Amino acid sequence: MTDASQRDPSARLADRTRSLERSKIRVMFGLAEEARRESDRELVRLEVGEPDFGTPDHIVDAAAEAAREGATSYTENAGIPPLREAIAETMARESGVEYDPEQVTVKSGAMEALSLAMMALVGPGDEVVVPTPAWPNYVNQVQLAGGTPVTVPLPAESGFDLDPERVAGEIGDDTAAVVLTSPSNPTGRVYDEDAVAEVVETAVAHDAYVVADEVYGRLTYDRDFRGVASYVDSPENVLTVDSCSKTYAMTGWRLGWLAGPRPVVDAVTSIGESTTACPSSVSQQAALAALTGPQEPVAEMKAAFAERRDFVVERVAEMPVVSCPRPEGAFYAFLDVSDLPGGSFEVAKRLLSERGVVTAPGDGFGDAGEGYLRISFANSLDRIEEGLDRVERFVYEET
Repeated sequence: MTDASQRDPSARLADRTRSLERSKIRVMFGLAEEARRESDRELVRLEVGEPDFGTPDHIVDAAAEAAREGATSYTENAGIPPLREAIAETMARESGVEYDPEQVTVKSGAMEALSLAMMALVGPGDEVVVPTPAWPNYVNQVQLAGGTPVTVPLPAESGFDLDPERVAGEIGDDTAAVVLTSPSNPTGRVYDEDAVAEVVETAVAHDAYVVADEVYGRLTYDRDFRGVASYVDSPENVLTVDSCSKTYAMTGWRLGWLAGPRPVVDAVTSIGESTTACPSSVSQQAALAALTGPQEPVAEMKAAFAERRDFVVERVAEMPVVSCPRPEGAFYAFLDVSDLPGGSFEVAKRLLSERGVVTAPGDGFGDAGEGYLRISFANSLDRIEEGLDRVERFVYEET
């Protein structure tokens, strides 16, 4: 008999935990924290996608006032009615998507909305198609739901634009959902609407949903953004996910939502009863103030991001052997470093150790991202310039 003290504590872990891979964004974050503790070198942090602006004052004030007045209790599982109404009105006004408030469920961030959507749609034997490079959590969420992720590499030569034939070729009778993220994390690409519509119709033909992750939708620079559900022929097969995090610099408030057909929305709300019960009451009040209050802070942040985008594109174009597709939205640039020695993770680690610049390795976004580094320009121009100066010196040494 094995002594209890000698047993492997991991032996009793569920199998679902063994297939999960840590996000390399968070791996680099951890390595940067270690480097910061062990060295006096000043790091340039370009790895995390988080606005460098503070939450606008009127949002903070509204939340504080609500808390003082007692808005600190449980709310309805799907969120308070005024917020659901404000979300529906905002989606109609800003992205052309028409939903009734009853078709909206508020969650603790878009991340929870996405995870619960997978739990509602996906079971053993089901597949979820994910065009890549893509945010790595999609794959983990599918696996946690018991499904099988099917990743579809998009062509680098088109700047990773959506290739409907490639994606449609992987959609079959076992497909429960297709995930489309536009603007894209990590590339900043805004997908062509005709290509999106073609993918949606293929999904519909196989009785599958399209999960449209549009958390960066209000951060587009070259054209107005339209939500997927606003221009496809089968909006009833589209689930729209959004949040306050990126648009209003509210990442820590953890407030997002899912909108779509009532059966799916109701299922997501029901499952959420067993996870978080309801979103933070105070964060809901903050989100209500964000959506219904002054939008000038959003316009100012967007203008700053656009200026930084242009600076990054021009600066990278001056470097030898490194290039990047022009981001059309979000606040990321996807740098092609394939001519440097080693894979993207090795390049990212060397750049950290040798130059003190923290980036996200492209292979953390799927095999299609190998040979790339994602940098976030949600940072001041001074810090971005310093970071890219260091990157250029690193490139000259490596080539």
